[in-house]
Amino acid sequence: MNAAIDLDADALIKVERLSAHFPVKSGFFGRPSAWIRAVDEVSLAIRKRETLGLVGESGCGKSTLGRTILALRRANGGSVHFEEKSVLDLPPEDLKALRRHMQLVFQDPFASLNPRETVGRAVRTALDLHKIGTARERTDAVSEIFRQVGLHPALMDRFPHEFSGGQRQRVGIARAIVLRPKFLVCDEPVSALDVSIQAQILNLLKDLQQQLGLTYLFISHNLAIVEHMADRVAVMYYGRIVEIARRDELYARPRHPYTKALFAAVPIPNPRQRTLDIQMRGDPPDPTRMPSGCRFRNRCPYAMDRCAQEEPALIEMAPDHRVACWLDS
Repeated sequence: MNAAIDLDADALIKVERLSAHFPVKSGFFGRPSAWIRAVDEVSLAIRKRETLGLVGESGCGKSTLGRTILALRRANGGSVHFEEKSVLDLPPEDLKALRRHMQLVFQDPFASLNPRETVGRAVRTALDLHKIGTARERTDAVSEIFRQVGLHPALMDRFPHEFSGGQRQRVGIARAIVLRPKFLVCDEPVSALDVSIQAQILNLLKDLQQQLGLTYLFISHNLAIVEHMADRVAVMYYGRIVEIARRDELYARPRHPYTKALFAAVPIPNPRQRTLDIQMRGDPPDPTRMPSGCRFRNRCPYAMDRCAQEEPALIEMAPDHRVACWLDS
């Protein structure tokens, strides 16, 4: 089980056996006929001032995990602790106060902004809700944040449609950091941007992390971007973490067959460069009826009888490198 992971004593975020399930409704009364276990007893720790990359196929539960950690989605079980405070058990007023320290950068920088609201007002709203400073101090704070993300304060009175995609994402980042949080969930923050702009936003996030001492959960399906951004990387497969390790270790020596298959699927420009010789078999599983035992076994070229009988736990195979696979046990 994923709960076997060792949680760091000095971690900023501690997630233990976290679950988030969604009903599949059918019939006239819309009663649940099945459940999708988008996050299924996940345990992990995010250390202070680090970037934990979270990778996996589309639909594997990455975004749901990020939002459940922030208590933006209801958890069906488990716990999340931020600086030893239980996030999921807080009453509304205390959770509102805690949100100052935990923020989200959205994937789509246009859909996440109100088209009828100026970008300055969008960034300032959080300061107004938390009643931080005087009216003048809030305006000055928004101006300073605009400068910090590379936008001129004169643009504060413009509307989202007047900006490029990269500029809108800078506004989204400004809105996320205006309260000076400690933790950001970056949910595919550059996937909606042109390739030419992606590097600018990634470098901005790195600079802000250094300046503000931020901790990131960086969600992406792009392995090259995660390699550039992350200190450690967790690999997710249909609700479970199957491998987690330091970035350099994972990219040099991936151990789980699913991780190897993800790397093998990435095109390499140099035809002479050696690639991993592994391919996933078949189609992704039905999320309402996961296979018994290891949920990757129906697509794994190394599957054996034990894989169908027991689900492997995350076991440390090397220093700070944990894998959930019977092949390595």
